[in-house]
Amino acid sequence: MKKLIRGSCWILCIALACLALSVGARAQTSSTSPADAELKSALANAPSSADLAKGDPGGTKTGTMNDLPVADSKVGPTVADVGNQVGQNKIAINFVWTLVTGFLVMFMQAGFAMVEAGLCRVKNANHTYMMNFFVYTAGLFSYWLIGFAIQQGGSAGNGNLGGLGPLTSEHTWTLFGKTWGLFGGTGFFLSGHAYDVGVMVLFLFEMVFMDTALTIVTGACAERWKFLAFCVSSTIMGALTYPIYANWAWGGGWLSQLGVNNQLGHGYCDFAGSGVVHAVGGITALAVSLIVGPRIGKFNRDGSSNPIIGHDISAVLVGCFILAFGWFGFNPGSTLGASASGNLRIATIAVDTMLAGCTGTFGAMLYMWMKNGKVDASMSGNGLLAGLVAITAPSGFVSTVGACIIGLVAGVLVCWSVAFVENVMKVDDPVGAISVHGTCGLFGVLSVGLFADGTSNYGGSWNGVAGSVTGLFYGDASQLVAQLVAISTLIGFVFTFSFLVNLVVDVFVGQRVSVETEVAGLDLPEMGQLGYPEFVLKPEPDFLLNAEKGYAVA
Repeated sequence: MKKLIRGSCWILCIALACLALSVGARAQTSSTSPADAELKSALANAPSSADLAKGDPGGTKTGTMNDLPVADSKVGPTVADVGNQVGQNKIAINFVWTLVTGFLVMFMQAGFAMVEAGLCRVKNANHTYMMNFFVYTAGLFSYWLIGFAIQQGGSAGNGNLGGLGPLTSEHTWTLFGKTWGLFGGTGFFLSGHAYDVGVMVLFLFEMVFMDTALTIVTGACAERWKFLAFCVSSTIMGALTYPIYANWAWGGGWLSQLGVNNQLGHGYCDFAGSGVVHAVGGITALAVSLIVGPRIGKFNRDGSSNPIIGHDISAVLVGCFILAFGWFGFNPGSTLGASASGNLRIATIAVDTMLAGCTGTFGAMLYMWMKNGKVDASMSGNGLLAGLVAITAPSGFVSTVGACIIGLVAGVLVCWSVAFVENVMKVDDPVGAISVHGTCGLFGVLSVGLFADGTSNYGGSWNGVAGSVTGLFYGDASQLVAQLVAISTLIGFVFTFSFLVNLVVDVFVGQRVSVETEVAGLDLPEMGQLGYPEFVLKPEPDFLLNAEKGYAVA
């Protein structure tokens, strides 16, 4: 009897255990089944292979549950599968957006080449084009070696590109109890942990911005800059000058921390690079131009200047249109994404960019028309570029009305600046690069502190400060102070560093071609081939051929 009772108890225990497991399994299934069941139902209702084989002219059968990758084909689609796909889609949209806009910025190099060559004499066309061609190679290589790591080595945390987790090393300095970023330390050669898909996207986008800054210098120094000196100078700029200042602004450096550490607005705000790209290029161009000196015959004994006319105004204006097209990568692309975190603002940024270029053209054209009684085509083109340069920093923070005002002011400002640089500073700038990019770049940085209207919202904060960037005209005077600190730093550091570096280059390499080479044109002596071999070159005007050496060459 005892054995029977004991056996019955074991059977009862086993039965209860099985029942408990069954109930638990059903409970577990019940807790997760509604969503999973709905997903499986959607999969069952998705178009079959036979349906898809008939074609999909309306686009209603393509892109359904059939296309959802699943972790376990036996289980089928789960909520986790859907969540992972949604997250990857967000990052993929931002990757594609950033890459495509980076490609647009790269195409701007063609526009720069056409503008600069067109504003120079035909005997220097090949040389000018080659500087614009090779600056991409020189800058890219040095930026890959060390420039990117210096600039972005400590910029982890960008959710648009997946967090950029490997970029975690920023060298800092502690002063008055505050920590200030100086330069990055991760990402050399894009190797190690920096061998990462998100880092690659950021590298490509930041690289083409760096290349834009470098090519600005070639225009200001055209028609007399030795090609070897240009190569050395551009390589150093891509490796050090540009990345250091860009780190301070965009890579987690000290200028971006002025808001967190000193309550100066949101710190230095330069949405797409009026300061970081254009003013850095323009100020460097000024420093190198002072060392290289003016072209032979540009200035007379009494200090007055002579016009040296470029050879192809059509190339100049077509180049300006190419640059304006590329600017849609420059400014809207600087969100580094098109999905989430307020990135739909790209629509406003694109329209701001268009309007500022438009009013910049109006400003320059009308000013020169009233001044000289004629429309000046080259200055109209520079007015377009001036408006685009000036809106680059505030494009992410201002309204369309603000963009129009900024562009209009820049269009007039570039005309004043070109005259000042040539007639007062006695600096020879064949294409107006110092004024277009330097002067109007600084004005763009200032404009953020004036016109930012507080309506942008990129994930709720900027530079670690909650809320939207707001300028003086909308109630935040401290933002203007932050912008002025950045302008002072840019002029002081970039000009001084660039001048000293290029003085060293001048000592060891020599910055300027010989008088004989300059008079003959740089194409044959420097490049070995004329840009236009079938053209018959006209003799230079007497004032250029007979210019006294002491006044013709600095």
